[in-house]
Amino acid sequence: MATSPVSIGSSSIDVASIVTNLVANKRKAQDEKFADVKQANTTQISAVGNFTSSLTSLQSAIKALTDGTAFKTQKVSVGESKALTATVDATAQPNTYKIRVEALAAAQKTTSTAFASSKLPIGTGNVTISIGDKSMSLDVTADANSLESVRDAINKAKDNPGVTASIVTGTDGAHLVLTSVSTGKDNAFTVKTSGGDGNLARLDFDPATDTAQTPAQDAVFYVDDVRATSASNTATSAIDGVTLSLTTVTPADTPTVLTIVNDPSAVNTALNSLVTSYNAFISTYKQLTKYDEQNQQVGALIGDATVNSIKSQIGTLLGSQSTGNAVGARSLSDLGVAFQTDGTLKLDSTKLTKVLANSPKDVQNLLSGDNGLAPKLDKLITGWTAKDGILTQRSANLQQKTKDIQKDMDAFEVKMKDYGDRLTKQYAALDAMMTKLAGTSSYLQQQFDALTASK
Repeated sequence: MATSPVSIGSSSIDVASIVTNLVANKRKAQDEKFADVKQANTTQISAVGNFTSSLTSLQSAIKALTDGTAFKTQKVSVGESKALTATVDATAQPNTYKIRVEALAAAQKTTSTAFASSKLPIGTGNVTISIGDKSMSLDVTADANSLESVRDAINKAKDNPGVTASIVTGTDGAHLVLTSVSTGKDNAFTVKTSGGDGNLARLDFDPATDTAQTPAQDAVFYVDDVRATSASNTATSAIDGVTLSLTTVTPADTPTVLTIVNDPSAVNTALNSLVTSYNAFISTYKQLTKYDEQNQQVGALIGDATVNSIKSQIGTLLGSQSTGNAVGARSLSDLGVAFQTDGTLKLDSTKLTKVLANSPKDVQNLLSGDNGLAPKLDKLITGWTAKDGILTQRSANLQQKTKDIQKDMDAFEVKMKDYGDRLTKQYAALDAMMTKLAGTSSYLQQQFDALTASK
């Protein structure tokens, strides 16, 4: 009776599958470890970044308190707005002024005598127009000497000192109208002609001897009976930090009252920004350090000593009292900013407004003075987030750890490749040996079958 053949040889060994499975089995635990470490590090990077971002947002939110601009914002009102308007900058001081406008600034305008037509020749020669030490010279020749040609040449001249030309045509003929681009007596212009046929002399004008349709003049106004002038109707130097825009002449006995006061809404807005950003910071802190027993969730920075210390320092600062002699405001709570049971802040704007009305300097010193809360907080945050700050260094270390993890992973990949290559060689050799044995086995089987059949 014939025996069953032994199945050995290359057809019985799947070298690639065996090697793949063995390598996968060997690296499984380490791959899982790498994944866990990498994920934990990435989570830490994100958490520290979010925490740092919440701090820098808080720092930005208190800028108007840190640099004191919240207390340099003024509100201006004008009794008679038809006479003038006013704007103020941070250098303006609270005060009241009586302003009377005697004359508005004007730009010189002249109108020539009438010419028969704007298209007919008016003469030849040279036309010079001057404003102060600036002038233009125009040669009027016979081939281009109409009033229109002169107008166009003036407007297109590159050396035009600041005059526009136009033509007004009436029942008596065409007139060349010249107007200074700028107001003020220093922008008065002269027109002088010479040479040619002498007919251009009708364009001559000297403000010292001739009468302009509109004479050049400065604005004249009085601030608390002090006379002031301006080349334009926008006066920027009469009152420190105030820009006046004059619009109408006022009666001599009815001055306009200009009032400048501190704008409490700017401080209110700045404190609101502090409260809102601090609450956002607290929300971020709680999210990153929470422990949710019910859902088994743990914050990425739970128990982190650095983060807890930073939060504690900020809370202590904002809850502190000044040690100065101020009686109106010595703490944020005196301004209506109070801590809530959940650790957030809440602003009572009504209380703040009252304190600002009664002791504005105390409020300014508490919040923005050299030893104020905002500058102190700004300094703390800068120290933590600067290039050599603890949070910046923490982020740098985590980023370096990311690189180190990747190096370890790359090295492990090389190790696993070497391991796979060794297995492939070993199983390939085994496959070759079994193929050879298969041939021998087949021969022996044939001999055994032959012996059996001969009996």
